[in-house]
Amino acid sequence: MSWLSNVRNALSYVMPKKESPDNLWHKCKGCGQMVFAKELEDNLYVCPNCGHHERIGPEVRFAQIFDEDSYEQLAAPKVPEDPLKFRDQKRYTDRIKAARAATGESDALINASGTIDGRKAVVGVQDFAFMGGSMGLAVGEAFVRGVEAAIEEEAPYIIFTAAGGARMQEGILSLMQMPRATVAIEMLHDAGLPYIVVLTDPTTGGVTASYAMLGDVQIAEPGALIGFAGQRVIEQTIREKLPEGFQRAEYLLDHGMLDMVVPRAELKATLASVVGYLCERRKAA
Repeated sequence: MSWLSNVRNALSYVMPKKESPDNLWHKCKGCGQMVFAKELEDNLYVCPNCGHHERIGPEVRFAQIFDEDSYEQLAAPKVPEDPLKFRDQKRYTDRIKAARAATGESDALINASGTIDGRKAVVGVQDFAFMGGSMGLAVGEAFVRGVEAAIEEEAPYIIFTAAGGARMQEGILSLMQMPRATVAIEMLHDAGLPYIVVLTDPTTGGVTASYAMLGDVQIAEPGALIGFAGQRVIEQTIREKLPEGFQRAEYLLDHGMLDMVVPRAELKATLASVVGYLCERRKAA
């Protein structure tokens, strides 16, 4: 062992190396580079290197979209938690408990009421971290309650979608939330109020097949995966190779399924502008 190694060992014994916190850095899922966590947070959880939009939950989304100290979360609806007494590798009730412990949320869709640049709005946010944002009784009921709150406040309803589809543990009851959401949207339209959809990564399955594609205005975040069935399933069914970027927000915009793709930094201003325009037209009518 050289004298230099001896000195290094002695120094490390006198002054032990400080361990860095595990949450100090974040590995970008887009480019794979390490990003300082505080820098990522300050950049609205968008990678400063490649522009990849990380998935975020309701609390962060509300803070980004609503005016400061202007919003209040709506109470979560009470629904039967395990209507089919479902069990696979685990009991369904155990999966719900684990998701609640991990996210601190009651279920996959949370509503809040507040203002966006001074304009009233009710906003619903799906959290993919809660059982893949899957749509069950609780999500369907929360959607309806969000619409009802918007009608009561004479405000638009804005939904941020992020889901893997219907919740299989609730079977046909989860699928019934698709027509329920459609009827709720018609109630909103009957009241002359706008319904705005912001599709985030990923929005798939039964959510895409229902309320995610029924907006008066369809907005998406850059790079968001949006579709019904997965790309592999489609390719196996039609026996053709799908184009590059198929089911990504930019491809859907080019093919007329979206009205706009808006970076997260511009989303609040865009929503305020859309809400202002649609609500002014309502007043004029």
